[in-house]
Amino acid sequence: MKSNHHSTSDTVRKPLQEFLRLEGAAGILLMIAAALAMVIANSPLDHWYAAFLDMPVEVRVGTFELAKPLFLWINDGLMAVFFFLVGLELKREVLQGHLSSMRQASLPALAAFGGMVLPATIFAALNWNDPKAMPGAAIPTATDIAFALGVLSLLGNRVPAVLKAFLLGVAIFDDLGAIILIAVFYTSDLALTSLLLAAIFIAGLAILNWRGVRRPAAYLVLGVLLWIAVLKSGVHATLAGVVLAFFIPIEDKRCPESGEMRSMLKHLEHTLHPWVAFGVLPIFAFANAGIPLLDLSIADVFHPVPLGIVLGLFIGKQVGVMAMCWLGVKMGFAERPKELSWGLLYGASLLCGIGFTMSLFIASLAFEQGTTEYFGLERLGIVLGSLLSGVFGVIVLRHSLKAVPPAAS
Repeated sequence: MKSNHHSTSDTVRKPLQEFLRLEGAAGILLMIAAALAMVIANSPLDHWYAAFLDMPVEVRVGTFELAKPLFLWINDGLMAVFFFLVGLELKREVLQGHLSSMRQASLPALAAFGGMVLPATIFAALNWNDPKAMPGAAIPTATDIAFALGVLSLLGNRVPAVLKAFLLGVAIFDDLGAIILIAVFYTSDLALTSLLLAAIFIAGLAILNWRGVRRPAAYLVLGVLLWIAVLKSGVHATLAGVVLAFFIPIEDKRCPESGEMRSMLKHLEHTLHPWVAFGVLPIFAFANAGIPLLDLSIADVFHPVPLGIVLGLFIGKQVGVMAMCWLGVKMGFAERPKELSWGLLYGASLLCGIGFTMSLFIASLAFEQGTTEYFGLERLGIVLGSLLSGVFGVIVLRHSLKAVPPAAS
């Protein structure tokens, strides 16, 4: 019995350890990509940067054509791969991982809820009289787990695993909230024919799952067709990645090629994770973080759009996360692990304000309809809010970790 429990614990712990190790390193690379984009965007090479992102890329098969600038291929195409990985991680964590029981999931779920509602409320309060700005209310609700863990890695081996697991749980629920927000609020005029085609491809995925098909190529073909249909439907194309992930089988089955027991979902997650962490996200950061600072002034920081984002990420996140955690623990809805002191929890709540990648992505959706008067302002708010959250998070955690013995490597 003891051996069985140990095996189950390893099944949950090993994917988490691998995830955290990859995400921490990826966070450092994200910082480098973002810094490089900002340097180039404010140098004599800025026109090359703009021309690179505006470069037309076309895919044509007969009369069918997909023509977009490279920037949108990154945001609609590469980010669909990112959301596919998010869907795989979400499914695994809910069914078999750290979110598979109410006791484990309640604290990060409450934290994520508070960390989404209050930042959106702060932004909305500052921009209530500007209908063009209001779609940006979701921008400060996001948490960039790769960036947050990259910052956390700067503190060395004193950081307890339970703190990293808490951050991961909050980020997963944040991503789920982002998926819902994108589906509900960032959907343009719907094309019924494309939606019908998408429904047919989803039915095909359901049949593959029901019949127990374990060949990734079958799911990939339907997944690409689903992405094209969703792209043409008016619903944001990245949601196709999430839908595809939910139909990937998670059960262990014998692999026809090797004869070993293997989960298709875990195999795909393990294979994709390095590509997304070290490829997709840095490319996205490089394409979206190039803020032309030379044309901005100090007064621009106090414009309601960037100010709402800064206050949402830096103030709204920490207050919302801490308030809901405190309330949940006091009311008995959630349990705070003994290793997670209130000081560590507060430091983590500050790191939740590092929105960066997901905030940039939501900003691209919120203001993609030609709202050019906010161009650069939303990214300024994201960078400043994320920077403040990261710096103060490190200060608080460094102080709180003084009494914590080094974690076993």
